[in-house]
Amino acid sequence: MSLVVSENVSLKPFNTFGVEVRARLFAEAHDDAEVREALALASARGIPLQVIGGGSNLLLTGDIDALVLRMASRGLRLLGDDGEQVLVEAEAGEPWHPFVLWTLEQGLAGLENLSLIPGTVGAAPMQNIGAYGVEIKDVFAGLTAMDRLSGELRDFSLEECAFGYRDSLFKRDVGRWLILRVRFKLSRALSLHLDYGPVRQRLREQGIDAPTALDVSRAICSIRSEKLPDPAQLGNAGSFFKNPLVPAGLAERLRGEHADLVAYPQADGQVKLAAGWLIERAGWKGFRDGDAGVHRLQALVLVNYGAATGLQLLDLAQRIQADVAERFGVALEMEPNLL
Repeated sequence: MSLVVSENVSLKPFNTFGVEVRARLFAEAHDDAEVREALALASARGIPLQVIGGGSNLLLTGDIDALVLRMASRGLRLLGDDGEQVLVEAEAGEPWHPFVLWTLEQGLAGLENLSLIPGTVGAAPMQNIGAYGVEIKDVFAGLTAMDRLSGELRDFSLEECAFGYRDSLFKRDVGRWLILRVRFKLSRALSLHLDYGPVRQRLREQGIDAPTALDVSRAICSIRSEKLPDPAQLGNAGSFFKNPLVPAGLAERLRGEHADLVAYPQADGQVKLAAGWLIERAGWKGFRDGDAGVHRLQALVLVNYGAATGLQLLDLAQRIQADVAERFGVALEMEPNLL
């Protein structure tokens, strides 16, 4: 058995909120064989297998009575290149932002808008991560996952993943599939997504009129660094709430009451509201209760100032949800996975 298993392990280093909880058993999987060993061990012990990546989309609310398996597999590969389109594959344990930088070093465009997002490659499809007008589904070419029930490997196409807004088949059926590696369809031709005003503005400020993919990446890194706290300095999981989709009638009523409402009409007739605007307008920006708080610069980010527990952060999130629902009639949905 090559899998190294430890008992009663602190998970504080493995979640970006920096919450102190402990795992009954803990191991890291560096390849498919060690994933199979972990599945067999959990089954033999009669305990669940809880898989984590970079811990950047988790809120841990108590000790984990399970075998916590951290995906630590590494590997980057160019699978195909026709001179324009390039097929790239990355192992699940690859850190996301360094992977994005690697694609840019290869002269490939497509992932630059997703720069500086924390986490791992394997977790990215689960959430269908997105930023500045681009989501994983826009550059997705397939993935390989292990069936936890049978141990068999299966390849998933774009359609089979059932991607939605910060959602996928793998988030809805987390106990069935374990993502091992992900493939992306990138481009050597320059086709940049510059729909978001802040990105264009930052490029203009930098004196860049004809940006490259690397220029866009650097601009987005600059913007994100100013807006979002570094988890290494202040515990957080990035955006804590999804931007809610509401009926057009409700959005119209809210705009009548708040002329500066931030809202984006959708193709299906619904309207996406900015959760950060709702939270800030409700007065929560910069709020702090003990060591659990809302970031002073970005109302969408909950933070751990040091010793907050997961339950304290969850309580704060639920108070914000209740207040926004009462004030605006809008239900906010949490983005991190609760464990």
